[in-house]
Amino acid sequence: MEPVRTGLDQLACEPAWVRGRRVGILCNQAAVTSQLEPIWHVVQRLGGRLQRILAPEHGLFGIAQDMEPVPHSLCNGVPVVSLYGASAAELRPRREVLADLDALVVDLPDIGCRYYTFASTMAYCLEACQGLSVEVLVCDRPNPLGGEILEGGAVEEGCRSFVSELPVPVRHGMTLGELALLLRTVRSYDVELTVLTCQGWERSRWWDETGLPWIAPSPNMPSLATATVYPGACLVEATNLSEGRGTTRPFLLTGAPWLDGERLAKQLNGLGVAGVYFRPTLFRPQFHKHAGEICHGVEWHVNDRQVFRPLSCGVALLREVRKLHPEQFAWRREPYEFVAHVPAIDLLTGSSLARRVVEGELELYEVEECWRAYCEVFRREREPFLLA
Repeated sequence: MEPVRTGLDQLACEPAWVRGRRVGILCNQAAVTSQLEPIWHVVQRLGGRLQRILAPEHGLFGIAQDMEPVPHSLCNGVPVVSLYGASAAELRPRREVLADLDALVVDLPDIGCRYYTFASTMAYCLEACQGLSVEVLVCDRPNPLGGEILEGGAVEEGCRSFVSELPVPVRHGMTLGELALLLRTVRSYDVELTVLTCQGWERSRWWDETGLPWIAPSPNMPSLATATVYPGACLVEATNLSEGRGTTRPFLLTGAPWLDGERLAKQLNGLGVAGVYFRPTLFRPQFHKHAGEICHGVEWHVNDRQVFRPLSCGVALLREVRKLHPEQFAWRREPYEFVAHVPAIDLLTGSSLARRVVEGELELYEVEECWRAYCEVFRREREPFLLA
């Protein structure tokens, strides 16, 4: 297969997009060319007048952990405006941050999951650019999970938040550029938008089939294997279980000091969930939930990613843990992404359906049928915005 060229690779060869223009960049450290040149170097090398950099959750260099406020800073003398502060209001850029720009270049390597927050940050920036003479240039990249498989349901209005901002399924199979085009139409954003497309990418290709280097887009997304399970394993964040943060295998590990990992693995493997095997294991997080304690649990081993459905698998895992340990299992009680009045699991999945499966009120197959119906409708709705 021919290597894929990203939108940033295209920009690097076309100085006219930025030369002499007042430019802002929405990016992080993973926004590099196929030759590993950072986007801010590209813009300055091409003669762009770089005014400021806007940084998403985890900061420009991906140092901050989840839900950790990031202060404003400097990068080689260029102001870095954090779009992840200490309140929900600080997730959105102030219009004066954008008003003096000719162009806002967006390159946020995404992982194809609705609750991975970078696309929400892009949506807030598109909204803020309305009525301003700012061209938004999205440097597109392949969806690491491919562009064909969809999973999950719609977001009910009461569950809309930073992790459920987009009107798409949990696993949407779209690129950041395609999402930008969809949002402009669905939300009627009055903004000049240009997408520098990927060249050579086909929707069936996963990231490891593109020839592009994997740069961790956030501190707990070290590999494609992590991204593969994330649409399901992220649901563990909504509970008192460890999702493996504080270890070298975040999201691939699930456990707690009180969990019977042997029984859980036997239960999960007995369900015959396609494409994955659960191995009982022990681990000790160095930070985050259960820091310093030995956790008993399971490791996710995906053996067929084409048939593996991580979201359904994540719901099944939480259901089985609750069955095994009804007294110890609990939903997260702390605010989640600045929201305190809606359960975190509902914010992530977009409704109460998954929570009701875990709590034994609904059967998983009933919810999966709802998700499949929504995904088929969405598959048709997204068609006009697909670029590959």
